[in-house]
Amino acid sequence: MTGKRRGRGEGGLHWDEKRQRWIASVTIGYTPAGKRIVRRGSGKTKTEARNKLKQVLRDHEDGLAIAPAGYTVADAVTDWLTYALSGKSTSTRDKYRYLATTHIIPSLGARKLRDLSAEDVDKWLADKATILSTSTLGNLYSILNRAVSRAMARDKVKRNVVPLCAIPKGQPGRPSKSLTLDQAKALLTAAEDTPLYAYIVLSLLTGARTEELRALTWDHVDLDGRSHDEQAVPPSIMVWRSVREGGDTKTKKSRRTLALPRRAVVAIRRHRKLQDQDRERAGEDWQDHGLVFATSKGTELDAANVRRAFRRVIKKAGLNPKDWTPRELRHSFVSLLSDSGVRIEDIAELCGHAGTRVTEQVYRHQLRPVLLGGAAAMDRIFGLPDQDQET
Repeated sequence: MTGKRRGRGEGGLHWDEKRQRWIASVTIGYTPAGKRIVRRGSGKTKTEARNKLKQVLRDHEDGLAIAPAGYTVADAVTDWLTYALSGKSTSTRDKYRYLATTHIIPSLGARKLRDLSAEDVDKWLADKATILSTSTLGNLYSILNRAVSRAMARDKVKRNVVPLCAIPKGQPGRPSKSLTLDQAKALLTAAEDTPLYAYIVLSLLTGARTEELRALTWDHVDLDGRSHDEQAVPPSIMVWRSVREGGDTKTKKSRRTLALPRRAVVAIRRHRKLQDQDRERAGEDWQDHGLVFATSKGTELDAANVRRAFRRVIKKAGLNPKDWTPRELRHSFVSLLSDSGVRIEDIAELCGHAGTRVTEQVYRHQLRPVLLGGAAAMDRIFGLPDQDQET
C-alpha cells in the first residue's frame, strides 16, 4: 500500500547520514534561469526540522533574504568596521577596531546574530562595567548597535535587540588634572634641551590642542608681528588646521589666531634652527611638508611620537610619566590662567570653545570657584629664562 502523497508546497523530509540530522526542504520558486529556489531546515528530529523550515518560510514571507545560518555577531561587527567607517579619521577607525576586537568579538563574537538576545547584551555590558569607564561602555554599545542595525538593513537579522538595553554605570575614568606652577616651571626647565621644548612651551602657554600643534605649518606662524602699525599686532600662530580627518579644527570656534608669549617666540626661533639642522642632515631624504613640528625627516609626528617624548621630559622633571599625558598641558593652561585671575569668558575664547559651558564642564577642576588676555598673563607667570633675557 502506498503512503499518503504530500500536498503541494509541503516539501520533502529526509535523513542526512553525514550530518546525522533530519532535513526538511521546500521549493519556493524558480530563478530566471529555471533553477529551483529551495529553502531548508534541519534538526535532530523530524518535528524540529519541520519547525525550523517553518521559521525559514516565515522569514521569507516577511521579505527577508535569509542570512547564512552561521552569520555571527563577529561577522556583523567586522562588516561594520570594514565598510561603515569611510570618512572617519585613522585614529577614530583604530579606536573602534581596538574596542571591537578587545571587548566585543571575544565576548559576543561567536554568538549567531539571529540568536543574540537582549539578555546577552545586558549581561555583557554588566560584566564590562566592572572594568571599564562609562564613556568606554557607551562607545562599545554604539559600535554593537550600529553593527547590528547595519546587518538588519541588509536582511541578516530580523531586529536589533541592542536598543532594548541600557548602558550601565562603569568605573570612574582617570580625571584630567593640571600642573601646579612649580611643576610647570620644572617641566619647562627639563624640556629646554629636548626636541619637544617648543612643542611643550606652545601647548602650555597658548592652550593649543595637541592635534592642532601637530598640524601647525610655518606659514601660519608669525614671529615678528607688526609693532609699528597704528594697531600693533603681536607675534602669533594661526590655529586653522588639525590632524583630524579633512584637516579641520575640532569646531568652527576652534579656528583662531593666538598671540604668542615672548617665551614661546624664543622657543620657536630656536626650534626653527634645530629643524634646519635636521633638514641638512637628512639631505635628499627630507620631506618638506612645511610642518613646524616634524620628525627628523620632515614627516608628520603621530600621537605616539609625542607621548613617548613627553614621558621622557616628564620623568626628567621629577614627575611620574604614568600620571601625565600631553593633553594635560592644555588643562594646565586653563588652571594657570584661572589662578592668575583671567575671566572664564576669555579662557573659553583662548581655548576655542563656543561658550563658557564647555570650558566649565571639561575644565571644572582647573577653574577657580571665583574668577577675577592670555599671552600677557603667561608673560607675568613665566617671564623669560635668565639666559634669554637679552634676546
